[in-house]
Amino acid sequence: MLLAVSLGWAVLQAGRFLLSPLLPAIITDLGITEATAGLALAAFQGVYAVTQYPGGEYSDNWNRTTLIVPGLVILVVGFLLFGVVSSLATFVVAAVVVGLGKGLFAIPSRALLSDLFTARRGRALGIYAAGTDLGGLLASGVAVLALTYATWRAPFVPVAAVLAAVTLLFVVWTREEFHVGSASLDLFGTIRRLVASSEQRGTLVAFALFYFMVGGFINFFPTYLAQARGFSDGLASATFAIVFAVGLGIKPVAGGLGDRYSRRSIAVVGLLLAAVALAALVLAESRLVLWAAVVVTAAGYKTGFPLADAIIMDDAPADGMGADLGAARALFLGANALGPAYVGVVATYAGYAPAFGGLVVCLLVAAVLLLRG
Repeated sequence: MLLAVSLGWAVLQAGRFLLSPLLPAIITDLGITEATAGLALAAFQGVYAVTQYPGGEYSDNWNRTTLIVPGLVILVVGFLLFGVVSSLATFVVAAVVVGLGKGLFAIPSRALLSDLFTARRGRALGIYAAGTDLGGLLASGVAVLALTYATWRAPFVPVAAVLAAVTLLFVVWTREEFHVGSASLDLFGTIRRLVASSEQRGTLVAFALFYFMVGGFINFFPTYLAQARGFSDGLASATFAIVFAVGLGIKPVAGGLGDRYSRRSIAVVGLLLAAVALAALVLAESRLVLWAAVVVTAAGYKTGFPLADAIIMDDAPADGMGADLGAARALFLGANALGPAYVGVVATYAGYAPAFGGLVVCLLVAAVLLLRG
């Protein structure tokens, strides 16, 4: 199950992260502005965020497989739609469908691993989360090939085909039968658990700020390199790949350290490191310094992903783990959805330096909130 859901996560993230290095080509081809592109990506993230809580609670009340398989099927449809986009409207429809499928898959798959790996929860979630970075690395290389030899639409059909194969593997390997139970949701009970103490409330706000920063940075970083730093599309994609190469190694390590030591303390160190490095990235006058800052920024903020999930699930009851994680991640990803819109609008009217400077402030405030907790 660790292999199946981690592979599924890696492939869908490869498809999702293709959008970032391909964004300049998409903007040109569809005749839209950065602000419009940011709002379209915000729609994708918004649907993904809204689906988190019901996906999590239904996976508690029904079972994990009953949510994971439909999520994978919807993802296949969504990526096929990206492969035939001809206008802004169809681009938004494809983004919304992928957001829905990803939302149905994300929480049940994490909850499944938490069910199976209780003593090594952080390490298992770190391996799973590293699928994001494996997908990002694949996306960076595939994007270069697509921009050189084909069109920006070309990579999405193969992504859909591989996800279809992963879906079949999961269906063959899972031991759970499909089961649909009650459709009722206990949203208010879940919220009461999540905000029961000031420490939990501070944690929620801190990781919401963290996810806001991630949404803004990761969606526009290749475009920033191309437009503000004069990088070619190929060099921007290669630099973008550095972020994922670092994350691929750091996430399992951070998750394992969280199993042994304080998850909160490790997260604080990562946030502070990322804040300093992101500021250095914006101020760097040479490409060598910029690349060094990219490495440190990635090493800092990538630690947050497995730790955030594990911290929420540590405090959740065994029969409400999916619901609690889903509700918390709905908040986090709602903030994440605003990140691209914020950077797109600020970059359009004020420039990338003020836009990324605001993200540095978010990291610092998040670190202070976690430290106080």
